[in-house]
Amino acid sequence: MTKTDKAFRDNPLGYEKISKLLYKFSLPAIIGMFINALYNVVDRIFIGNSPDLGANGLAALTICFPAMIIMMSTGILFGQGGATLFSINLGRQDYEKADKALGNATSLLIIFGLLITVFGEIFLNKILVWFGASPAILPHAKEYMRIILIGTIFQVIGMGMNNFLRADGKPKLSMVTMFFGAGINIILDPIFIYVFRMGMSGAAIATITSQFISMVWSIHHFLKKDALHRIQAKYMKLDASLALEITSLGMPGFLIQLFSSILNLILNRALLEYGGDIAVSGMGIVTSLAILLVLPVIGLNQGLQPIVSFNYGARKFDRVKKAAMLTIVAASCITVFGFVLTRIIPDLLVSMFNRDKELVDFGVHALQTWLMCLPLVGFQIIGSNFFQAIGLPKRAMFLSLLRQVLILIPAIIILSNMYGINGILFAAPLADLVAAIVTAIFFFSFTKNLTD
Repeated sequence: MTKTDKAFRDNPLGYEKISKLLYKFSLPAIIGMFINALYNVVDRIFIGNSPDLGANGLAALTICFPAMIIMMSTGILFGQGGATLFSINLGRQDYEKADKALGNATSLLIIFGLLITVFGEIFLNKILVWFGASPAILPHAKEYMRIILIGTIFQVIGMGMNNFLRADGKPKLSMVTMFFGAGINIILDPIFIYVFRMGMSGAAIATITSQFISMVWSIHHFLKKDALHRIQAKYMKLDASLALEITSLGMPGFLIQLFSSILNLILNRALLEYGGDIAVSGMGIVTSLAILLVLPVIGLNQGLQPIVSFNYGARKFDRVKKAAMLTIVAASCITVFGFVLTRIIPDLLVSMFNRDKELVDFGVHALQTWLMCLPLVGFQIIGSNFFQAIGLPKRAMFLSLLRQVLILIPAIIILSNMYGINGILFAAPLADLVAAIVTAIFFFSFTKNLTD
């Protein structure tokens, strides 16, 4: 028996109890996602409470957020796509193709990370104005993004490799990698912002420093000589068909993030028109809180991916369905809990970022309206991404884009013209409800016919 055959036979993804696997893979991913979110959320908390920046600094970060989502989406495109292909081929015992997926994905992460940096630096001013930066906000946004763009390659490679760490059976290492990087960011943020009074530049330097550390830590695992699956130069030479397959599998997650960036662009411009800078700042707080409340579900989804991909490749469909249903139940419990928090302690949640009364009042109203259908979001995320994990990217892409593109963006444009700021806020629960219903139809009709 070869080393790789033994690895397949001994791989717990194929035989270990589903609930134990889900706990083992999802808990580190959930913790890691929380930690990863702290990069943006911590920046907003420290900047929002800085006497030198306050609401203007919060608004600047909100304007920058769509650009940062695009960076994140590149890591998801090639990291998640490559890791899905990697997992499926481990399940099929095609180890050479799995290693080729790792090498090609690494090359794609490097190339596109550098391209984003160059493009962003050249057109930064135009991009930020297009994203809705007012004259008062633009200088703060430029100061922050100039530095963040330098670290694009750190974020892209770090995020991409974290997907492979989980797919390679190292969820705890993935968590520790993000934990260490975010911990550095939390330490450096107050030092640069409050002690050295470096303002937006200080927050950006703290962020890219921590992202660099996370990147080095995550990629090191795949460079070790004793690693079962390594990044090798011979597999980094781009193969057109393989690169296309990686891109296809990563496209649903990428498009979610890309259209999330477009959504934020449209949202920011509508908020600026109907509510001014205070509405932009307030929605920045709501976005941060929404991310924190939904991140555990995204972590669950990341933990589910290698379990479903491996067992689908091994044709163990009962395990695939059991894993998916258990994850849906857990995700729904999480989003219901988040919904309850927005009803019980909304003032406390919003005032973490800034204590200005006008901003808090708007933030509370926006939070409770925007997240009115939050309990349905957990199922929609897991149900749509299930199809990506089993190698059906077109179906996953449609379901993933349904909320953001087909419903929410048009709803914001139409309802804002009819009802102003309240129309903007009610667009989100409408989109959540419709997307959940359509996802349920696709998911349950497919799994009903999935048998060993």
